[in-house]
Amino acid sequence: MTGCVILAGGAGKRMKSERPKVLCEVLRKPMLGWVLDAAGEFGFDKTGVVTGFRRELTEEYVSAYGDGISTYFQPEQKGTGDAVKQALDLISSVERVCVLCGDAPFIDSDTLKRSLEFHISSKAFVTVITAEIENPAGYGRIIREGEKFAAIREQKDCSPIEEKICEVNSGAYWFESKALIDALPKLQNNNASGEFYLTDCVEIIGNAAAFKSGNPEIVLGANSRKALLELNEKARQKILDRLMDEGVNFISTDGIIIGADVKIGCDSTVLPNTVILGNTVIGKGCEIGANSHIEDCIIGDNVILNNVQAYSSTIEDDVKIGPFAQLRPGTVIRRGVKIGDFVEIKNSDIGENTSVAHLTYLGDSDVGRGVNFGCGCVTANYDGINKYRTEIGSHAFIGCNTNLIAPVKVGENATTAAGSTITKEVPANSLAVERGQTRIIENWQKNFQRKKK
Repeated sequence: MTGCVILAGGAGKRMKSERPKVLCEVLRKPMLGWVLDAAGEFGFDKTGVVTGFRRELTEEYVSAYGDGISTYFQPEQKGTGDAVKQALDLISSVERVCVLCGDAPFIDSDTLKRSLEFHISSKAFVTVITAEIENPAGYGRIIREGEKFAAIREQKDCSPIEEKICEVNSGAYWFESKALIDALPKLQNNNASGEFYLTDCVEIIGNAAAFKSGNPEIVLGANSRKALLELNEKARQKILDRLMDEGVNFISTDGIIIGADVKIGCDSTVLPNTVILGNTVIGKGCEIGANSHIEDCIIGDNVILNNVQAYSSTIEDDVKIGPFAQLRPGTVIRRGVKIGDFVEIKNSDIGENTSVAHLTYLGDSDVGRGVNFGCGCVTANYDGINKYRTEIGSHAFIGCNTNLIAPVKVGENATTAAGSTITKEVPANSLAVERGQTRIIENWQKNFQRKKK
């Protein structure tokens, strides 16, 4: 069995944040989430997260991330070795354990798999996961004798020759659990920081090896906002490059942010200043943007979204929406629907080939096929205490400035006259006119005329 311990207790003082450093975001996802993704893709039998500073925030995120992940609390920030001690229950229950840094978001499952294979084949008790980078300043260097791993040398202890070594420690390790359990009590904190360092376990255990990953970015972390911005830029460009390789088109990448979990089909175009996040899936031949924000949506083929905000919604094929439209959670837009400017739809199912042209709010509504909404229509779904649904049958015509007071039903092929406030069921194939009586007052003087007089 394999286990994973993710160290996530640091405060990150240079971030100037009131939140744990691991919750600082790369492409709107906490760095810890990236590490948990890699661990999940690898498939550890057990995974634990060691918390510390503002533990309740980290524990809340881990709980929301998914089931089966344990958390352990490090009361005092006394170093990485002390942090690992807090997860002894997990370590003692598995044969091998991988220790990862929660603020190193670019660790990948392929590196974890290959390093485990190397660890087993080399029969080492501990394997250091390393990478070769162009600028190793600040990182612990990997000292080898020939091809064999010899030691980790911290920057301050390096000789001039050792400073030129570009292979560095990533901060990730594989341990034989028994060897780690035996080594942890032997750690000493007689150093300038007064902390217990996990790196010392490598020397204590002996029989160590080093696996060099082919991904140099696994060592990258962030100790400042500037470094965090650099991580965001690297992640952003990596995702754009992948999408272009998959056939997605960009006229310009200015202001485009796409999350790591987003999937986009070939021949789709993403226009500038567009943000696409979460578990969004976009089909083929779409045009998304400009100035759109899409989050956790499922979007079909040949969809056009112009200046659209959409959250947790489903949009089927051949739909055109915008500009300046919003889809709130729970919305389903069926094939061939057209939605125009200044339309908001919430928790509603809009049937095929329906047209919602402009200046309309549809909340908690079930709309049939081929319905036409005039300008300024509203489904009044909330009475101040409860919310109710509106049902509109196929091929109904909802006249301009119609207010539908839920719960209410408009039958198939029914029509509501412009300016009507509908409070009762409208039968199929009927016309509903609900207006107050018009009063004409002749020779009326406007307010300014009366005031002047």
